[in-house]
Order: sequence, then C-alpha cells, then structure tokens
Amino acid sequence: QVQLVESGGGLVQAGGSLKLSCVASGIIFSLNRVSWYRQTPTKEREWVASISQDGETLYQTPVEGRFTISRDGAKNTVYLQMDDLEPEDTGTYFCRVYGEPYWGQGTRVTVSS
Repeated sequence: QVQLVESGGGLVQAGGSLKLSCVASGIIFSLNRVSWYRQTPTKEREWVASISQDGETLYQTPVEGRFTISRDGAKNTVYLQMDDLEPEDTGTYFCRVYGEPYWGQGTRVTVSS
C-alpha cells in the first residue's frame, strides 16, 4: 500500500521561504520520477517541479530559480525548497510518483502580500 505524506506548509510573507517534505511508504522514490503539484482556488491542479531517477530536475517556468526539488534516498523523502515566495504561490501542494495514481493529503501554503 502506497502512502504519500506531505508536510511543511504554512503562512509566510512574500519574499519568505518554506521547505516542503513528502515522505513515502510502499514505494521507493529513488526508483521513480517524483513531482510536486499545487492546486489553487482559481486553477486546476498544476505541475510545479519534478526530479527523475537520476536526479535530473525540471521546473515550471514561474518557479524556476526560486524553487528547488531534491531527494533524500535514505529517508525516502522528496523536498521542495521554496524561496522568494509570491502570493501567487499560495495553494495546496501535493507530491506524486509518475505513473502511479496515489496522492497525499497535501500541505497548505499561504503567502501574504
């Protein structure tokens, strides 16, 4: 049984930082491409960033240079370091393994202006 548990969200002022974590059980992150998605009140759930099995990273253009996705294989955890946050980054953030149907409960990020 696969479980994904996101954490690390919170309320932060614009320009601030947060680091999100996604811990997995029942699946090995380092053997899979793992992505972060976010859902906002005005948009469908959208892809934010990915990390491949060999560590290649990809980012949605608006977050490139501000967000960093990384992985700790020993902890089976994927992180999303978010710097220079903007109000538009507000939303609920989820992680997901490519090709798998599982979603966690998400972690809420609120950026105040």
